[in-house]
Amino acid sequence: MTLKHLTKTTMTSLVAATLLTAAVTAHAVEIEVLHFWTSGSEAKSAAELKKMMEAKGIVWKDFAVAGGGGEAAVTALKARVISGNPPTAAQIKGPAIQEWGQEGVLANIDAAATAGNWNALLPKVVSDIMKYQGHYVAAPVNVHRVNWLWVNPDVLKKSGATVPTTWDEFFVAADKIKKAGFIAVAHGGQPWQDTTVFESVVLGVGGADFYNKSLVKLDQASLTGPTMIKVFDTLARIKTYIDKDAPGRDWNLATAMVINGKAGMQFMGDWAKGEFTNAGKTAGKDYLCVAAPGSAKSFTYNIDSIAMFKAKNPEVQKAQLTLASAIMSPEFQETFNLAKGSIPARTDVSRAKFDSCAIKSMDDMAAASKAGTLEPSLAHNMAVNTAVQGAVSDVIAKFMNSHMTSQAAVQELAKAAKTQ
Repeated sequence: MTLKHLTKTTMTSLVAATLLTAAVTAHAVEIEVLHFWTSGSEAKSAAELKKMMEAKGIVWKDFAVAGGGGEAAVTALKARVISGNPPTAAQIKGPAIQEWGQEGVLANIDAAATAGNWNALLPKVVSDIMKYQGHYVAAPVNVHRVNWLWVNPDVLKKSGATVPTTWDEFFVAADKIKKAGFIAVAHGGQPWQDTTVFESVVLGVGGADFYNKSLVKLDQASLTGPTMIKVFDTLARIKTYIDKDAPGRDWNLATAMVINGKAGMQFMGDWAKGEFTNAGKTAGKDYLCVAAPGSAKSFTYNIDSIAMFKAKNPEVQKAQLTLASAIMSPEFQETFNLAKGSIPARTDVSRAKFDSCAIKSMDDMAAASKAGTLEPSLAHNMAVNTAVQGAVSDVIAKFMNSHMTSQAAVQELAKAAKTQ
């Protein structure tokens, strides 16, 4: 039908419909969300939240900043806040929530928390992190376990190796894998990845109490004593099983090496499981998730959360509460965590669709919480302030990329812990 054949009534209806669409678009509330979920499985997870918000008539403006550890995202966020143009919401974690709270830029979302009964649904360790001065300012997305070792059982079988539970067993397995022509340890030589391996070694060599004293309380005697020297000795041995192409490699590419059977093992948090899932692999069959050697009774956590920044527009403020409620909904907590590899932050989500690794993570977190061996991840910005975390990561990266001795490393570590 051409324009000249349209009746006057039809034309009027078309014009009215066009104007209505334009009005709806013009008045749709837009939220800008800064995050660093950019790998395949992570991007898929973030897309689920975007979909939920758009179904509620809220336009999601994606501000994704690549970089697995989130350093680039933090830099971008600082620039935006300093310029007086913060995003509506941003992926912020751990002590950084308190740091932004002190700047007076975070929005109070108690209304969403009260309506959703968050205090009853969240473990205390999670809800405490989401609050600043007793008020909710962030919504928790998930809980990641960091102290995992990911294993390709086929590589182990071909190498005549068995799944390690102690450090002695780990090095026996690594030798066999290397001898069989595979890469024993898949790794990406980036500071945050180096620190991820380091903290699992601290936990496995020294135990949860030592981990807490040294990496959370920053006790100088623990940082420089014989146990920490043993940690660096162990780390130095692990270095010998990492391939020469590791420097600068992204974590998900290291995970792909385990998925594709090029490497036998990888130290990484359970976001790695999202990559296995994305590749169509089955937990317990195509890959194994085991606690890093010596750390089976402990649990280092990394909690992703979305913090809200103060907004003047009342419509945006309402949209922030809608976003917070959507993040905490059982539907999103299930969908997101199934894709991401983590476990829901809220404790009442059905386990029915979760695999054996996720269920083990849920059980181990509950057991560690009861036993007092639940510890915040240093590498993933949960344990100490950002200045100390950065200084410690620099020391670990230097150790991983040089011939620094363990004795020199502990002295550097103790110095880094005093960073203001």
